[in-house]
Amino acid sequence: MAHDFSTLAELTAAHAAATPSKTAIIFEGSNQSYGALHDAVLRSVAALRADGVKAGDRVGWLGLNHPDYVVVMNACFRIGAVLVSINARLVAREIAYILGDAGIGLLISEAQFLSVAEEARAAAGVETIVLIDAAQAGRPAFADWIAGFAPDSAAHPADPEDIALQLYTSGTTGFPKGALLSHRALLGTIGKGALTGEAWSRWDEDDVCLVAMPLFHIGGTGWSLHALHAGATMVILPRPDIAGIVNAVASERITKMFAVPAVLAAILQHLESAPADLGSLTELLYGASPIPLDILRRSMAAFPNASFIQCYGATETSGTVVYLPPQDHDVAGNARMLGCGKPFPGNEIRIIDNDGRDLPAGTVGEVAIRSVSNMSGYHRNPEATAKAMTDGWYRTGDAGFIDTDGYLTLFDRVKDMIVSGAENIYPAEVENVLHEHPAVADCAVIGVPDTRWGEAVKAIVVRKGEVTPEELIAFARARIAGYKVPKSVDFIELLPRNASGKILKKELRAPFWPEGGRQVG
Repeated sequence: MAHDFSTLAELTAAHAAATPSKTAIIFEGSNQSYGALHDAVLRSVAALRADGVKAGDRVGWLGLNHPDYVVVMNACFRIGAVLVSINARLVAREIAYILGDAGIGLLISEAQFLSVAEEARAAAGVETIVLIDAAQAGRPAFADWIAGFAPDSAAHPADPEDIALQLYTSGTTGFPKGALLSHRALLGTIGKGALTGEAWSRWDEDDVCLVAMPLFHIGGTGWSLHALHAGATMVILPRPDIAGIVNAVASERITKMFAVPAVLAAILQHLESAPADLGSLTELLYGASPIPLDILRRSMAAFPNASFIQCYGATETSGTVVYLPPQDHDVAGNARMLGCGKPFPGNEIRIIDNDGRDLPAGTVGEVAIRSVSNMSGYHRNPEATAKAMTDGWYRTGDAGFIDTDGYLTLFDRVKDMIVSGAENIYPAEVENVLHEHPAVADCAVIGVPDTRWGEAVKAIVVRKGEVTPEELIAFARARIAGYKVPKSVDFIELLPRNASGKILKKELRAPFWPEGGRQVG
């Protein structure tokens, strides 16, 4: 049954009324119907309100993928609160910054992250911690907590422009920024596929959708909202475990999934020793980082009945704005498969120079996007918002070109961002940490090619004292998330800089990348 929702607050109520016994979520062998899901949402509404959460307040989530995330998210929608999903790979001081910046008073955390959550809570002054999976150290388990409340069906009169989610992106200045995503923007992303009129974009309640990508990223949360919007069944995995993904597709007869290229490459390796029947899959969407053509071609062969769709977007665009449709894929490979695709109907892309002027087809410049899905801005950061948004256009920081058919190809990143295993890493954040070491006089961080992750983080350091690469890596590992830590360290006498003192990272990257090739992994 098709629904026309004006806000995300209506989702679970509509499906609970229409198909209460339909399975909404499958997780670790247990099923939850839409009726039971909506009941949990309403009890969560009551519990959150009893803790003082009201419209506009921020609620934090720190955990792996779990059905309770869907419950909390929809409860926040109904209260008018904003869910802040925090990357579970961050360390305490990074989490503390987000808690403080967002103004979170209630944090819902998985038991395995309790120690880091407590450390971050103390630093940021968070009042309450509720545990997702099990009571511990005087903290209640989420299911037990909400079970003590009667369902609260009173809904905040939500407006499409109200903020629904606040997702943090890595910071170019060393601090992450909270992208504000409205009900309008998120529903706009969900509705884009249908505007194409193409068969791959159709969702219905018979679809079985795999949610394996992290829910603390827009790729995971946005994908779950697609399924929830359609009233489909979600199979949620705690993490993108490769054997778990393959087993889920085969045993649960998954019809739709989203995966990043690093996961697809790992699936191919897994299938070499453990073949599986993956024929149920009808649509496989992929993106978040560049994909080698060989991996794409082999993936198409491994999922023989699936239409492949490449996705390009950002947290700031609530997910996908550009797509490469199935008809532009060929198992033999073609030129279009090296690019990102074309904008969805109603979305626009431009290639601009440093002054914001349009560049002609085939000329490399910065990619700018205008979309119904664009963020409302960055939380409490008008300066960053002004730099990123101009007259409704989001400046992505990605460099690319558009061909005469309107297809986008990425070439480089004007903001020096590194994409490793689909995680966005800003060099400035890593450099700031390395500069804290007493033996570091100067440093630069770049991305270098990596066969598994697309790019790996490399630090190039000018020493002012004795230190080994291993010591610097260990120093960084204690201060930032593991995926941001340099995988290698080179020492240099002097970093190349231009007349204004800016480090010439293009020169530092040159020895590691093919001449004239794309510098995006």
